[in-house]
Amino acid sequence: MSWSVEWTVWIDGRDASGAMRPYLMEIEVADRDGTASDTCRLTFDDSSGQALLPKDGATVRVAMNGVLVFEGVVDSTPWTLTRGGGRLLEISAKGRDARGKAKEGQRWHLDDATLGEALEKGAKAAGLSRIVVDPGLGAIRRGYWSPDGASFLGWATKLGRELGATFKMRGGVAVFAARGQGLSASGAAMPVVHATIPGKVISVRLDPVKGRPRFKQARIRAFDRKAAAFVVSDVAFEAGEGETASEERRFDAADADEAKAIGQGRKAEAEREGGNGSIEMDLEPSAQAEGTLILSGARPGIDGTYRIVSVTHRASRSGGATTSLEVKQPQGEAGKDRRSAPTFSAPSSVPIPTPRPI
Repeated sequence: MSWSVEWTVWIDGRDASGAMRPYLMEIEVADRDGTASDTCRLTFDDSSGQALLPKDGATVRVAMNGVLVFEGVVDSTPWTLTRGGGRLLEISAKGRDARGKAKEGQRWHLDDATLGEALEKGAKAAGLSRIVVDPGLGAIRRGYWSPDGASFLGWATKLGRELGATFKMRGGVAVFAARGQGLSASGAAMPVVHATIPGKVISVRLDPVKGRPRFKQARIRAFDRKAAAFVVSDVAFEAGEGETASEERRFDAADADEAKAIGQGRKAEAEREGGNGSIEMDLEPSAQAEGTLILSGARPGIDGTYRIVSVTHRASRSGGATTSLEVKQPQGEAGKDRRSAPTFSAPSSVPIPTPRPI
């Protein structure tokens, strides 16, 4: 059977699609938020050993229907032989080079600098060509920044958890973007995916209530040196109905500005975890982690807007092409069934049961 999707694969900048076409059987690309590296798997029919092994560390780029869905480096090339499945060669690639300097420990510091300046220094020391930082987060200023021996990957990941940001590395470029905003690190809007029933949707499993915040706000304490007293910063969440408790951070912040930034990070993380689920649909190559999905045609309380946290594109020579999405952070009408509750009245002839003694 012929492919139902147009695809292009570049190896070390060279278009290898023509040579691969008679033998390529499957393409799978995964795009995830956070530090999990993007992955790509190409499966070839290698019945006669005809597939050429790429060199270690070769660059790989994959496009589907004219949209670039992966960019990374070759990580492994497993070969398998089974009696029923024949001989297969897989080319597996990752979005970041696990052998680079990003995992080396760094010892340096910056005084009275912004987060953007600190991340740029760390990225340069890690051998990256550049880093794109969310403008709002990049403007955060502190009196002291230092990885204190941690790798750039570990330090930036820790800062991302603290400030409610997504940190990713793709090739020689790093990204530090605010979570849950539907914006790229440069501030541009991420692609919006429309999942309509009936339409391109194949299956849906959503729970827009599971994981709703159990606190109404985050509370972070810091020490005000001028006033010689502790000050408390409260940041309100979009919590469930009736929630009254506050989540208090165990460790004090350095100052009020740091406390506010940490509180905003806790708010973004709490609201992001309010609901989850998965959607499978016909191939949608424009879908990206941290992008927005709008579901319609399901039912009240399920229809609405969600944040995409992972995307997996799958295409095969014989089985069509699909996109699987993991979503969180329901917004709008998702999780809200505003229909009036029906009223019931029992017939007068039905006796009311007597409670049993305990």
